[in-house]
Amino acid sequence: MKLFVPDDVEQYAHDHTKPLAPLFDELRTYTYSNVASPQMQVGRVEGSLLQMLVALCSARRVLEIGTFTGYSALCMAEALPDDGELLTCDNDEEVTAIAAQFFERHPAGRKITVKLGDALDTVQALPNEPFFDLVFVDADKSRYPDYYEAIVPRLRHGGLLVFDNVLWSGEVLAPETEDAKGIAALNDRITADEQVDNVMLTVRDGVMLTRKR
Repeated sequence: MKLFVPDDVEQYAHDHTKPLAPLFDELRTYTYSNVASPQMQVGRVEGSLLQMLVALCSARRVLEIGTFTGYSALCMAEALPDDGELLTCDNDEEVTAIAAQFFERHPAGRKITVKLGDALDTVQALPNEPFFDLVFVDADKSRYPDYYEAIVPRLRHGGLLVFDNVLWSGEVLAPETEDAKGIAALNDRITADEQVDNVMLTVRDGVMLTRKR
């Protein structure tokens, strides 16, 4: 993943974002030492952004597509109220097992439910209500447009939908791979959709914030 700011500026942003609990550093170290493609994990800056968005939305129900080793889920769960709930979906038993171990060690982990299997099938099988307040998607990029269509009916009005990696190291400017084409199609779909308002941020590899009207 190519970042869009120099390394020293990225480090400065990291250093000027309040630290998370020590368990998050442990999870990050474990992921980078034991898991393939550890860069898929969000870091302190994006994790803290997600945590703040959950708090700003006063979210009670959160859906995550793409658990990986659980860093982002734990960040968001920390910001949920005591009776809040977070459903996170992934099809990789190995990484979700790591996530579950860290969820068990964090007080907010009890708010998290992991659903194994094809995430799109999981979402499409969910009832339209009760609505989700916030949804974070960081999964197979070629199916981003399909996730969008499945999620929007299940998001409350005023709710927030967040897609990660929407710049895909700049490949969206001239997409050639299936992943880049999927992301570019999503970006166009959201920008043209009158159901929502959106802003694209150049945080890490690009984050799309989409608010359902």
